This record gives sequence, structure tokens and C-alpha cells, in this order.
Amino acid sequence: MTLRLMQVAAILVLAACGTAPSQSSAQQASSTKPFTETEVTRFEAPWAMDFLPGSGVATTKMALVTEKGGKLWLLDTATGRKQEVAGVPSVHVAGQGGLGDVVAHPGFAGNQRVYLSYIEPGPGGTSGAVIGYGRLLLGQGQPRLEGFKVIWRQSPKVTGNGHFSHRIAFAPDGSMFISSGDRQKFDPAQDAASDLGKIIHMTDQGQRIGGHHYSMGHRNVLGLAFAPDGRLWETEMGPQGGDEVNLIVEGKNYGWPRASYGSHYGGGDIPDDHKGRGFEEPKVWWNPSISPGGLLIYAGDLFPQWKGDALIPALSGQALIRVDIDGDQARKADQWDMGARVRAVDQGRKAKSICSRTVTAADACSS
Repeated sequence: MTLRLMQVAAILVLAACGTAPSQSSAQQASSTKPFTETEVTRFEAPWAMDFLPGSGVATTKMALVTEKGGKLWLLDTATGRKQEVAGVPSVHVAGQGGLGDVVAHPGFAGNQRVYLSYIEPGPGGTSGAVIGYGRLLLGQGQPRLEGFKVIWRQSPKVTGNGHFSHRIAFAPDGSMFISSGDRQKFDPAQDAASDLGKIIHMTDQGQRIGGHHYSMGHRNVLGLAFAPDGRLWETEMGPQGGDEVNLIVEGKNYGWPRASYGSHYGGGDIPDDHKGRGFEEPKVWWNPSISPGGLLIYAGDLFPQWKGDALIPALSGQALIRVDIDGDQARKADQWDMGARVRAVDQGRKAKSICSRTVTAADACSS
């Protein structure tokens, strides 16, 4: 599995080549990539990545990368040198589960706090997602996490090894949003008392804000990010088709499993009427699936025409996809063939580079 550093090859204005959100045809690939790709290093089943903020700079050249098997790495993206981080909690690895997201606290330059999501076992063959944080100690030999503290446990723990979601995003005010998947149990996504199928708002210490959950009716949210205007966006894997981009609004219900533009595996139909059934419509959707693995809202200067747009890594789609975001609206724009499953994308130092992780078919269980 490869970490690729993609650098600008040319600045060009990109024309929209996708379809409207209300249409279901697949997006066509854009013919020219406006970037070059350079392999930096390799990992075993990489899952998430985050560049470390610096003192007085938004990001440094140093990034943290998780491997699903339970390892956390500190990577120098300029040289490719990587160091394993000690002090990572024990991780339950099965199916789609393992070590998941990694996000540095917005105040990392002062508090050195790093948040991780991962899977822990429960009684009777159950499991659930966990989120916690520790202090990342650097410059004292091997990098290590110290004083790791769990602040959220997915409830209830259930059987099965899929749809954990467990993405983390910090809001502009410093509070946290996390995604909690439906665990392939369907109906709990519509149960207001369950964590499953929800997006949850909390403080950076894990206290819930505004009630039990922020939004509900979600399947498997694997991308969660804020736009520069403060709006929260997500990417969500549908069933057989029906992958989505949603604008997340407090108190809204996004319909799963009662509404979807996809079908159940095996061909069972799902009503696609969202609005008429009281649910929020996705802003963009795909059929057949692209399997969105993450989400970056671009904020750099190299591609000024992309500012505020979504960059989406696609697993089964084997592509990097741009969705044009304009306020509370979105439309498909570009889809660049990457020739491999892409797990995630992040923006590097001074927005001079964008990094992505590509994964092969060996990682198919992670989709």
C-alpha cells in the first residue's frame, strides 16, 4: 500500500463533467490530472492521516498515519522517514474494524493532543468503536502517546464487524463531531436512543452537546469535514449504489434505512423518496457506487478554483473525486482515475501538496 504525494503540474480551470444530484448515472472521469504523483513510502493497510499543526503554521511536513492493524506512524512527508509511535491502545482487528481515524487537536502546538478512533471488544462476541486522546511526545527518542484517555464508547456494542464509521472532525469553535455507523444493523439508525447511525456533537473532553445526537439516519459515514463557511459535510457509503454527500444540519434525519438511492444487497428495493417521507435529500449521490473512504474540504492556494470544494477518495471507484460546493449546494465536478483504491486524502504544508493513501484489493474488507 502506497502513500502518494500529489503536487501541482499546472493551474487550470476545470469544467464540471458530472451529473446533477437528482440523477443517478455514474460520473465520467476527467481526462487530465492537474497534479503529478510521487510515491513517498509504503504502509500495511493504511486507514487515516493527519498533518500536524505547528506553532504559527497551519500544518507542518510531519503527518500521523494509522494502519488498521493497530500501528500509528509519524511520517516526514519530505523524506519518507517514518517512526512507529509507542503508547497506542490495544485494538480489536476484525472485518472493517481496527485502528481508524487520527486527528490532531486544533491547539496541538500548545497541548500536543492527538485523538484516535479504534475498535474494542465487548462481551459475547460484540464490539464497538472508541474515541480517545493522548499527548504526543516528540524529540525524546521514539515518539509516543502518553496518558491516553477514552472519552466516548459506541453504544450499544453489537455483533458483526462492519460500519463503525468513527470519523472525527473539529468544528471552528473547537468542539468535536464524530460519526457512528449503523453497524450493519439497519433499524438502530432510526432509534433516537441508540448511538448507531448518528453524528454526535461533543466537547473535546467527550461531553455531549445539544442532546444525544446531532443528526440521525446514517449508514456508514467515512468522511466528515467542515467547509470554510462553518458548514459540516459528510461522505457516506450507501448499500448497493446510493453513496452520498450530505450537508449535515442539526436535528435532521437522513433516511437510512427507510430511504436510499441504492438497493439492498441481493436486489431488495429501498424507496428513494427522501423529502416526501420527511428525510433530508443527499446533495450528491452515485449509482453505481464509488465507495467514498474519506473527505477533504480544500482550503489551499494552488488551486484557487477549488477553495471550499470537496475532495473525495474512492475505494471501489479507484479515483480522486472533486465535488463543487457553493454554499449549501453541491454538484459533481471532476473524477481522476488513480488506478488503485484510494483510502483518504489530506492537505499538506502551505497547501503545496495533497497526500493520498492508496490501497489494493487486499483491503477490500475495509470498504
